[in-house]
Amino acid sequence: MPPPPALPILPYLSSSSESPTGTGPSSALTRKFGPETANYFSGSPLNRLSWLRSDHLFLRAAFSHPSAKFLLMNSLGPMVSSKEDQAHLGFAGPEDLRELLGAAPEVFKSEEEVVRGFDSEEIFGGRQKGGERVVVFLGVELEDSPKGEGKEGKDGDDKEGEQGDVFEWKGFRGTPYFAVDVTPREADGEQGKAKAEELIKRMEEEKGHVFLSASPRGMGLEAGHAAMYGQARALIDWNARNLFCAQCGQRTISVHAGTKRVCPPTDKGKDRPPCATRGTVSNLSFPRTDPTVIMAIVSADGTKVLLGRQRRWPQYWYSTLAGFQEPGESIEEAVRREVWEESGVTVGRVVLHSSQPWPFPASLMIGAIGQAVPGDGEKIFLGHDAELEDAKWFPLEEVKEALDKGASNMGESAPEGYVEGALRLPPQTAIANRLINAVVEGWWTMPKI
Repeated sequence: MPPPPALPILPYLSSSSESPTGTGPSSALTRKFGPETANYFSGSPLNRLSWLRSDHLFLRAAFSHPSAKFLLMNSLGPMVSSKEDQAHLGFAGPEDLRELLGAAPEVFKSEEEVVRGFDSEEIFGGRQKGGERVVVFLGVELEDSPKGEGKEGKDGDDKEGEQGDVFEWKGFRGTPYFAVDVTPREADGEQGKAKAEELIKRMEEEKGHVFLSASPRGMGLEAGHAAMYGQARALIDWNARNLFCAQCGQRTISVHAGTKRVCPPTDKGKDRPPCATRGTVSNLSFPRTDPTVIMAIVSADGTKVLLGRQRRWPQYWYSTLAGFQEPGESIEEAVRREVWEESGVTVGRVVLHSSQPWPFPASLMIGAIGQAVPGDGEKIFLGHDAELEDAKWFPLEEVKEALDKGASNMGESAPEGYVEGALRLPPQTAIANRLINAVVEGWWTMPKI
């Protein structure tokens, strides 16, 4: 079994105010609350430059620049470097995409132009499934260069997006990254489907790339590439799931490089029924993120941790409890409710630990550590919610052993040294593992000052 990918290193740790080893100077917040935890699928090396997503001139320049890189996805599975190197994404270039997508002016238009020219029959072919091929702007991997110091022409204007070795726009220099869904689809018609199939074949046979499945199991991408894939997967999947307006049920169209959908007022120049999203309820047109609490619960005496298992999990496999946060509920309240509903345990104090974007399909895992109320508060009762097959209090020593010898992706064999029948746990790429590890290491008891 290959070793698990390393976890991300936070960019601020490389600055003079912090030290990743803990031996250098640290900020007042770090001294008080301890070092920050960065989980898998976070730590992207890209600057999203989010305010430029609505600038179609910027997008065109970035899209067509020779240095631009494109993450291709087939049925939400990412293209990686090769069969032998699945830890790194493989990237296509602008010329590779020209036949499938067309030139930059065809791909990126202003929101006004997209809305004005909306033709549902032309875009979607009159089918129930979308024929829209979304191109997502992920961001720019910036080079070290002072902001605002761009190349200037003789007239004093920036040569924005010029075809030099390095892409540049208003003083930002670096490599632009995009993601494209290249899944062959019947909705694209025979010609469109054939172009997608040909592109995939060329990437695999001529360049040696391979496409992985869309499952998180076995995901071995290095941290920075995992973060880029997570962003791309979440946005492409959101666009695919939201072809119709949640307010009025009519067709929508993607704008702002895959980060917004609009419900146009006209179709082929004819007025459509009114829709509230064209007025004050525009928040319905932006990507959805579902807050989900996940928590390691410590016993009142601090010697055990509460873990549960679902019926479908492999034998001996346990994890932390988790559940969706509900409207009108604080994170701490969600932790207490979910633990009580699933296990019957009553939780007192709750402390936030860290978070993890989880793009399967669009959750934000909010990690917490809580402590059970003494006495009857620690009693396990599974009669409220049938989600768990079992829940147990595990001694910290047993959990520590499982972190060392029993942690792996679900469906993979256990690490060397595992004894059959012993506790199994999620891998370190899962925030559940990091919460359990924090409990075992005494994170929740450490003095912060």
